[in-house]
Amino acid sequence: MKKEILRYLKLFVGIFICSFGTTIIINANLGLSPWDVFHQGLTNIFPVTLGQASILTGIVIITIDIFLGQKLGVGTIINMVFYGIFLDVISSLKIIPTSNVVFTGILMMIIGLFIFSYGCYLYISSGLGCGPRDALMVALTQRTKLSVKFIRNILEMSALTVGYFLGGYTGVGTLAATLLTGIIIQTTFRMVNFNVSSVEHRSLKDEFNMIKRKI
Repeated sequence: MKKEILRYLKLFVGIFICSFGTTIIINANLGLSPWDVFHQGLTNIFPVTLGQASILTGIVIITIDIFLGQKLGVGTIINMVFYGIFLDVISSLKIIPTSNVVFTGILMMIIGLFIFSYGCYLYISSGLGCGPRDALMVALTQRTKLSVKFIRNILEMSALTVGYFLGGYTGVGTLAATLLTGIIIQTTFRMVNFNVSSVEHRSLKDEFNMIKRKI
């Protein structure tokens, strides 16, 4: 039981750290990451916050994941809901200053990407399921037999394009985030000696069966 509590704690801490890192990247004021450009674009169309836009996007993506036959974990649902909630809470607290200087913005973006990457390591290593977007990437990769990198780029470029036309904030940081996120995530995983392919994620069915056995 203690092991399971620690597992869920790891998941929640990881998601919180991801949201914290994302807020730093946003406040770097150099342009948003592709998905956040899309989320902000939605806030220009609908009366929602950035976090709520992220949650709504996650619901749509999870629906597509299910349609494509992708197995989801409890972590997928928790990630979808709490990433957006944490994002709004951290932003509302205004504990992270907004940069008005390019050099400071660059430092904030790099730091934010490393913090975000460490959060990814924590939540993925909990083995409770990928986030909605990662699950979609895996599903499309399996269906099309195309490379993960190609599918990821297509998804991010699609989100960026739609977000741009919806009025999402783009800048040099958008390009930097697109090019550096994968590299920094890979570097962070190496630093903590984490092999993402070694993680066996539990599906929702597995989770419910385990809870029934415990009861």
